[in-house]
Amino acid sequence: MRRVIGVMGVLIMLVSLLATPPAQAKTTEFRAFWVDAFGSGIYTEAEIDQLVADAQAANVNAIVAQVGRRGDCFCNKALMPRTEAGIAPLPFDPLQTLIDKAHAADIEVHAWVIATAIWNNTTPPSDPTHVFNTNGPAASGEDNWIMLRSDGVDRGGRDYYLDPGHPDAAAYIVKMYTSIVANYDVDGINFDRIRYPDFNLGLNVPSWGYNPVAVARFQAASGRSDVPEPTDPAWMQWRRDQVTNIVRRVYLESYALKPDVRISADTITYGYGPESQGGWEQTRTYAEVLQDWRGWMEEGILDLNMPMNYKREHFTTEPNNQQRMYEEWNEFIKDHQYERQAVIGSALYLNYVEGSVAQIRKTQTPSAAGNTAHGWVGYSYRTPDAETNTGTRPGDASRAELIRALTAPSEYDPLTPPVFANAAAIPGMPWKAQATSGHIKGVVQNPDGAPFDQVRVYLYDPRHRTIVDSRLTDGSGWFGFVDLEPGRYRLVVDPTRARIGRIANAVVSAGHVTTVDLTPRPRE
Repeated sequence: MRRVIGVMGVLIMLVSLLATPPAQAKTTEFRAFWVDAFGSGIYTEAEIDQLVADAQAANVNAIVAQVGRRGDCFCNKALMPRTEAGIAPLPFDPLQTLIDKAHAADIEVHAWVIATAIWNNTTPPSDPTHVFNTNGPAASGEDNWIMLRSDGVDRGGRDYYLDPGHPDAAAYIVKMYTSIVANYDVDGINFDRIRYPDFNLGLNVPSWGYNPVAVARFQAASGRSDVPEPTDPAWMQWRRDQVTNIVRRVYLESYALKPDVRISADTITYGYGPESQGGWEQTRTYAEVLQDWRGWMEEGILDLNMPMNYKREHFTTEPNNQQRMYEEWNEFIKDHQYERQAVIGSALYLNYVEGSVAQIRKTQTPSAAGNTAHGWVGYSYRTPDAETNTGTRPGDASRAELIRALTAPSEYDPLTPPVFANAAAIPGMPWKAQATSGHIKGVVQNPDGAPFDQVRVYLYDPRHRTIVDSRLTDGSGWFGFVDLEPGRYRLVVDPTRARIGRIANAVVSAGHVTTVDLTPRPRE
């Protein structure tokens, strides 16, 4: 009798389980606010409490916080000095406090750092260690890292910039990012202004990058003695490569420190989409500010692209049809993710709430080719709509309206359910979490420690004696290769530049960065 009752109980349980509908899978979508450091948001613990509460209320799962503003840091443990902005006094650490509170709420923190702009005032910073003081316009010779325009101007608008073509400046930029990765439990590190500046001398006239050290390095690489014109094709590509070298180096150095940190960049989308401009190479992104983010995605040196697709949804007439611009760039972004991911950034501050919601819905719509973005990020938390931007409504009031429009049926959106009706999980990074490839980084230096600058390193498959890839070293002698099949490789320094010790072997394993140091002797 007990056996019969037991069998009946098991049958009832099975029927019950079969009758219960399966739990719906949690939506996977990156959702974030850019939180700039030019106003309230991360200046005090109370502001951070409010920020995290607002992110939770909006069903946002990430905060991209500007901790590196102008050669400083809204943190206490990085290469850059602690900011001189009016944050709460020590021991308060804005970044650490944000990480603690956001992680407790299951919200990711991505540390946003401006790469090139370092100061915006003729009065220098008070901290003597600030890079503007040590290597700014008052420094001489190779110690001056400041970028110049072709006409000799050393400021773009009010900003001074580090020149990516100066090897010491480039190395400093890399360490700004990796020092944060090393010292904080960030979920991501985020590039901004990783490009050459605006304020050029004409449309598609890339006029910056004329620090004398940078020009001399180009001359050495090209065998030329002239100072190139801004639109010289070889000079344009050389400068573009200097920016890419920084991105690649941060990617691999960060991977070696903490493989699960997500590397992202806030990238440029000026004007109409590439197809309307004659292709990617004709866009201002590629041709004027010399930022090849499509190439970065294809190479795999970004985990996450955050294009700043800043357009007004309510501008719908030619020749300034920004609604069309937004949609054209969306298509290109979605179709050029390669094996990585993209989330589309929109300008909350330029749009009314209904326009921002409409733009989010467009990010969630597949492209004509059937590709989808992996989420959305809005600029900015501090200025959440056009009314706040023009001073007609306080930021807190606009933020409350935006949160309501994102999460509840409202007059701002005719469609249901709302765009962020429920919480969502951050998309995973299968290329890291289930890695099937590995990476190599290394340095080529003379026996006395001097770098081999702009020497080509060839990567061979020794089994088939074929060249897999090659790379020019940067100004520190650094090189790197990403997404290599596991196995044995041979690295060979250009034999015309080195004679002894120019060969090394490396074993690549999935999910790891193999470090190789080459110390050849240069040819006399």
